[in-house]
Amino acid sequence: MNAGSFILNILILGVPFSVALLLAGLGETINQRSGVFNLGCEGIMAMGAFLAFLPPYFLAKTPLAPSANLIGILLAVAAGALLGLLFALVVVTFRAPQGIAGIGLQMLGWGTAGTLFRRYVGGVTGVTGIPSLPIPGLSRIPILGPILFNHNPLVYLAFLLVPVFWYILFKTPWGLKVRAVGTYPRAADSLGIPVARVRYQALALGGAMAGLAGAYLSLAQAKMFADDLIAGRGFIAVALVYFGRWNPVGIMGGALLFSLAQSLQLSIQVAGIDFPYEFAVMLPYALVIVVLALVRKARMVGPAELGKPFDREQRV
Repeated sequence: MNAGSFILNILILGVPFSVALLLAGLGETINQRSGVFNLGCEGIMAMGAFLAFLPPYFLAKTPLAPSANLIGILLAVAAGALLGLLFALVVVTFRAPQGIAGIGLQMLGWGTAGTLFRRYVGGVTGVTGIPSLPIPGLSRIPILGPILFNHNPLVYLAFLLVPVFWYILFKTPWGLKVRAVGTYPRAADSLGIPVARVRYQALALGGAMAGLAGAYLSLAQAKMFADDLIAGRGFIAVALVYFGRWNPVGIMGGALLFSLAQSLQLSIQVAGIDFPYEFAVMLPYALVIVVLALVRKARMVGPAELGKPFDREQRV
């Protein structure tokens, strides 16, 4: 494999690898902009991946087979939204510590998905999943075609959602409310903005996006489910929100950066390059730590009340 083919392979793999991080990161951005960080994103992704896997697995030989992927995606999104609302109940209504509650949600989602998988499926089994959908004409463009326009529909959807989420956050009244309750909830409350309701809505949307991210992993990327399918992506998505400075465009850049590091380590192994396997595997995760260390001042531009419960009866 020559250098040109090696680099092209990294770029082709990097784009689809970034999708799960991008989807989960966009949802987590809404969460954190409202003042809540959700470390349970990993667990929601696990539940989403498992539930999305079930319809294609059980309906493969039935008349519903053509709709199985869509049913799975809808199940994953709905389950993610419900888990987001459960998390909102714990941290918004009961005002539990967000970090501890998030770890609890992560364990609940991961443990439930793994237990149900072993009970009703038993072992690792593949599904047909979502096929690629090359864009006519554009997919034939040299170099750019294979990199950008030869993927499955969820890849295109993820990148189209970046400007949509940017517009929602910065150009709509609801986005203004989300940013207000995350920056100064007491002032927002004095202006009649229902802080708890907005945070519930934000966490439901964030959970739905995490569920969709899990569905992408099981239906489009791996086309299977396993206990370790998520592999820390939920926690990385939370970190990428800091890296992207709570901006959908920045989060897209962070997701691409991490995914390129992941595709690099896979390409190194496939090409048989004399490089320690263990270092290649840890490269993407080490990159996240390095990047977060370099952008440590980003917290200054983030939501001022991030992680702090709001009690309107509490005196300032």
